[in-house]
Amino acid sequence: MIIYLDESGDLGWKFDLPYRRGGSSRYITIASLVVSKSKKHLPKRLVKGLYKKFKWSPSIEKKWSEMTIEERVWFTKKANELHIKYPEDVKYLSITVKKENVELHIRSDPNKLYNYMIGLSLLNEMKGHEQVEFIPDPRSIKVESGDSLHDYLQIKLWFDKNAITILTTNPSDSSKNLNVQFSDMLSGAVQGYFEDKKLQPWTEIRESIGCKKLFF
Repeated sequence: MIIYLDESGDLGWKFDLPYRRGGSSRYITIASLVVSKSKKHLPKRLVKGLYKKFKWSPSIEKKWSEMTIEERVWFTKKANELHIKYPEDVKYLSITVKKENVELHIRSDPNKLYNYMIGLSLLNEMKGHEQVEFIPDPRSIKVESGDSLHDYLQIKLWFDKNAITILTTNPSDSSKNLNVQFSDMLSGAVQGYFEDKKLQPWTEIRESIGCKKLFF
């Protein structure tokens, strides 16, 4: 299996001002596209379809935050249909933290929180496979303590989950990888529901996402 990952929101803790007006996001979401090697072309094809249908420039990455409601609903509807058609080959996972409830001592090293979120979201899926290729956005692979996300997940798989899974981590920027872009859009749909109460995209895809919540 291959797992592509991206995030929405931020790891800031400034809550005395509104989000996008000097304050931090109140939530952070990490979302993953889990896809078999034989079907990895299908999410890419869906993203290419977005660019073609809405006449986006293929040379400029389109972020969820820049998409119209029509574009967002089209994506989530098609993504939902893709999972329904291939439920064992195309899966979506997400985890969202309500940041205002995170204890102060955890906020001192938010990258550890980020790694924990990814583990909580993905380890049970990873342990079911002998080999997993993990392709996160590059921002997700370093922590202040010096321990890599890759090592954290591999240790958890072998020692906590008693799994034989061999994990390969190959970070890829969403601007260069359509399946990471797909994950960006997934995370945007989930984050938009929690952060901005945007119901339409979420309604289209919520039944297809394994959605976890933390510190709610």
